[in-house]
Amino acid sequence: MPELPEVETTRRGIAPHILGKTFAQVIIRQPGLRWPVPDGLTVTLPGLRLEGVERRGKYLLLSTGAGTLLIHLGMSGNLRITDGQQAVLKHDHADFVFADRTILRFNDQRRFGAILWTSEPAERHVLLSGLGPEPLSDRFNAQFLLDQCLNRRGPIKNLIMDSHVVVGVGNIYASESLFMAGVHPNRPAGALDLADCLRLCEAIKTVLQWAIEQGGTTLRDFVNAEGKPGYFQQSLAVYGRAGQACLTCAEPIQQLKIGQRASYFCGACQS
Repeated sequence: MPELPEVETTRRGIAPHILGKTFAQVIIRQPGLRWPVPDGLTVTLPGLRLEGVERRGKYLLLSTGAGTLLIHLGMSGNLRITDGQQAVLKHDHADFVFADRTILRFNDQRRFGAILWTSEPAERHVLLSGLGPEPLSDRFNAQFLLDQCLNRRGPIKNLIMDSHVVVGVGNIYASESLFMAGVHPNRPAGALDLADCLRLCEAIKTVLQWAIEQGGTTLRDFVNAEGKPGYFQQSLAVYGRAGQACLTCAEPIQQLKIGQRASYFCGACQS
């Protein structure tokens, strides 16, 4: 599933090609995504100028003076920039055509993605209003994380993957951040002290920023706006490396399920 770095990579990839341009046409080939594509979108968008291309958690926000288009990539979605010369593929469900004929094309094989519209401030949308802070923001800091951990008995990995606590820390990056911080993924969140939270908070920021700079994690379904895969998978320290030697101590990387998700860690380096 595309995680925060993949979505941010996509945002940075598409923004220079579409920002400031005017929607001319919207083509919806498949309205049956995770939620139905809103009726009337093909009438609402044409003539509106795209004033912002932002991200909130894993949602892309394409803002106009009349409202905001919310796009979620789901489990397998991607956005591509094309001039219309490329053939429409089987899972190309929507085209956003601009006045200069630039096309933003939405592809989603599994159809778990979303294309939504709100005329209200985006932050009030039901899917965004309850989200926690952005992990790369100043609001997400050691004291904030410690406050969230207090009296929590559940695993710290589940806590940092909870979008109501902090957005965008998916399974891969949670495992990598916990390893960097030396914190066992199954450790009760309430057992962390301020020093633990400081290391973990800094690790999350470092891992996510690094992944963004590398273009995101290479998953089977992810490609960036130019159709190229990300590169961060080359740098994964624990995720997907069960049985292989820890890069720090050479002990074998272990795997267990936490919250129905595969978790990877080093039993010697993480406590």
